[in-house]
Amino acid sequence: MQITVSGKQIDLSDALRTRVATQLGQIAGKYFDNALEAQVTFSRARSFFTCDINVHAGRGLTLRGEFEAADANTAFDGAAEHIAKRLRRYRRRVNEHARDLANRERPEAARQYILRQEEETAAEPEAGTGALVDGHPTVIAETPAEISHLSVGEAVMRMDLANQQVMMFRNSANGALNVVYRRDDGHIGWIDPTGAA
Repeated sequence: MQITVSGKQIDLSDALRTRVATQLGQIAGKYFDNALEAQVTFSRARSFFTCDINVHAGRGLTLRGEFEAADANTAFDGAAEHIAKRLRRYRRRVNEHARDLANRERPEAARQYILRQEEETAAEPEAGTGALVDGHPTVIAETPAEISHLSVGEAVMRMDLANQQVMMFRNSANGALNVVYRRDDGHIGWIDPTGAA
């Protein structure tokens, strides 16, 4: 597994980099023999260190864990435990899902955009400034995305593993585009356009 360790505006010691590589390798080896890559990012906010771990465990399967603590080692330990806990919880379902991937249709390609939020001002912004360009929101980030063929349960599992708030997928039961999302009350919402009367 390829592991990339980086710091945002902080210097990381070689001992911390070695510890991260060793411990993530052990976690991946215990749960996933074929994990592809991991990106570990340390940053500092106020007096705390934040560790963000993204593990690409297989085709279309991404896990995310983050933690904040007083020192970088503790922040990494907490984030790694989040990853391990998710893997323990979903190990059986993840293994079944990995076996099913070979029999599934390939995911559809899509683009994911992050738009700048409109600024609330009394005066109209000058041309070329603000959040709108030619009446459209300004795109500040663009990344490739996949729309996978999944059951609703698998979509919820993937959303949880990746620590995302929303996931679009093609429902394997009926072929329609569906969305699952985490509601403000902590429950999971599901949008299925085929259920509309």
